[in-house]
Amino acid sequence: MQQGTPIKDEPGPHPANWSPAASGIAVVAFIALLIVAWTAASTLLLIFGGILLGVFLDGLTRLLGQVIGLGRGLRLTIVSLVLGGLTLGFLAFGGATVVQQGRELGQTVTKQAGSVRDRLKEYGIDLPAFSAPEPTSSDQGPDKANDNETDKDKKAGGLGGLASGAIKSPGSLLSDAGSMLGPAAAVVTGLFSALGNVLVIVFLGLACAADPASYRDGAVRFVPPRYRPRATALLDGMGETLRHWLFGQLITMAVIFVCIWAGLSFLGIGGALILGLQAGLLAFIPTIGPLIAGVIIVLAGLASGTNAALGAFGVYLVVQCLESYGLTPFIQKRALDIPPATIFAGQLVLGVLFGLWGIALALPLMAVIKVLLEQVYIEDTLDEEADV
Repeated sequence: MQQGTPIKDEPGPHPANWSPAASGIAVVAFIALLIVAWTAASTLLLIFGGILLGVFLDGLTRLLGQVIGLGRGLRLTIVSLVLGGLTLGFLAFGGATVVQQGRELGQTVTKQAGSVRDRLKEYGIDLPAFSAPEPTSSDQGPDKANDNETDKDKKAGGLGGLASGAIKSPGSLLSDAGSMLGPAAAVVTGLFSALGNVLVIVFLGLACAADPASYRDGAVRFVPPRYRPRATALLDGMGETLRHWLFGQLITMAVIFVCIWAGLSFLGIGGALILGLQAGLLAFIPTIGPLIAGVIIVLAGLASGTNAALGAFGVYLVVQCLESYGLTPFIQKRALDIPPATIFAGQLVLGVLFGLWGIALALPLMAVIKVLLEQVYIEDTLDEEADV
């Protein structure tokens, strides 16, 4: 037998006989890929969010195809119009209520968090303040001091003071306008940035759902011909896993929203709708999301008294037990079976690397990595069964 030739029938890894030059090129290419992924992490995660939306729309289109025998384009159009109508209807009829309850909830949580901080301070636990300190006069430079004097002149002298201020500092009018437009410009920029991200995700989702096979085949063409069937099966496996996980996660989020909304409404706790909504949305982020939702629910319950806070905490515990021991094992068993400690560790790593995007998309990213490791490494390299 020739030395170094792998035996396909034997179990265990089968290293490829690469030349030193090819190995070096592969290492450099892998490092370059990591650098590109690091520098463009936010953009790549935004694209991944669009792919997730495409998987969701594709799943709904497939389900609709089992009911009516229309073409894929018509089914996708129906699904998109229904989802868009539901979103607009919610914003039109429930948006004002959500905004009002959200504003009240923010004030309540801030007030109760301050009360908890004061109570802990009595026991020697000093937490940082929740409100930023006001800038003092010593923190203001000479230009800021001059601006304050100009403001005083304007308030004192009416038009005369305004003219005096303009004479003292010809650029003061522009600087005052800039200071007035500064916060507004920041808000407008933030809104346009968020709207742009949403539009990018929607466009990518619709484009991917319109013809997913073409994107899959286009990606497979970069693979050597003898590996293309395996690459096709790998991408299909990733799509199926994401589809099952996403639908299961949406069902779980909806159940959490309804249960917490109903439970807190029964207890008479204010803002039950927004509390249930935020708990359902935060359920998308495992481990960390439900913890944040629980803290907010308890703080909101404190505004109605200790008994209400205990009742809200009891509702939260019941719903979490239902989710952890009922919904997730039953719904997500087929889609994603990852131990909780592994999920939490993955969230920490991705959160440190990519920030909030990494935490929010940790579970679908880990689902893709799990499929990749199972099919490429365990099955193809180790010649072992992935499901044991």
